[in-house]
Amino acid sequence: MRVPAKRILIVLLGAIGDVARALPLANRVRAGYPTAHLAWAVEPAAAPVLAGHPALDARLVFERAGGAAAFVAFLRRVRAEGFDLALDLQRHAKSGLVSAATRAPVRLGFHRRNAKELNWLWNTHTIAPVEARGWKLAEYERFADWLELPAQAPRFEVTLAAGETASVDRLLAPLGRPFAALFLGSTWESRRWFADRCAGVIDGLAARGLAAVLVGGADVRALAAATVARAARPPLDLTARTSLRETYGILARARIAIGPDSGPMHLAAAAGTPVVSLWGATTPARSAPFGSQDLVLVGRVPCAPCYLRRCPIGRACMADITTERVLAQVGRVLDGAR
Repeated sequence: MRVPAKRILIVLLGAIGDVARALPLANRVRAGYPTAHLAWAVEPAAAPVLAGHPALDARLVFERAGGAAAFVAFLRRVRAEGFDLALDLQRHAKSGLVSAATRAPVRLGFHRRNAKELNWLWNTHTIAPVEARGWKLAEYERFADWLELPAQAPRFEVTLAAGETASVDRLLAPLGRPFAALFLGSTWESRRWFADRCAGVIDGLAARGLAAVLVGGADVRALAAATVARAARPPLDLTARTSLRETYGILARARIAIGPDSGPMHLAAAAGTPVVSLWGATTPARSAPFGSQDLVLVGRVPCAPCYLRRCPIGRACMADITTERVLAQVGRVLDGAR
């Protein structure tokens, strides 16, 4: 249904990977509404992904650390913006409340069958039902289809500022040769791989003439240190040393990126870097990185995917993903055999 709108709000507050995957939708909305004011409601962790994005006019950042009082103030701010179209991509109660706060005559969300926490009560319209664990990027595109916006190939268009590019130059200066990036972290402990396997991949990369760079937050410092200790050719360890946007810049320059289901996985895909992704507790059917769906590696155990944040049996699914399996996928990329 083509909806006339002058002020549009995308509501997707949460995960870095989700925000990255919704960028193609923002580009389609911009193409369909070239003169509209387009804003995005987001929380601080993912807000840097949207900085300076050409499709957006504004970011409305909810400082969730402020608790209930901050959320009430944020809802007032949203209401004051005078939006006439809201796209609720998150399907939870919080996003539904933000959508409702716009008082937009058209508030589009997920179908009741797919929404959670009574989310559908706050939206006026819904897209058609989608598969329970369908590919998220395609689900977000359904919103543009519902609005009858022109189709276009997915584009992400994350661009670093000059100062950010210079910072990435400095961080990578010690390498002096092509490299692969290993992103180690994930918000779920169950998704993480193992230091000895990471070290084995690093040594295999060295045999192919590639250096290795480790990226991730402070939460993976111990895993990074253990990986460095086990590698015959120690990698450049940049964990806990980069901003989110610098991490994107590093991933964009990598010949290939390797790691588990996580936000950096989707940032690498947004940059156009081939991604060998490792799957156990979650499924690539839901979240495979765009452009690298053929490079996924899945732990072959009966209990996967379990969607447990912590594994009670030692991450057997991730243990099934061997160094040899990863290096075989790396070889497909480097040899142009995909």
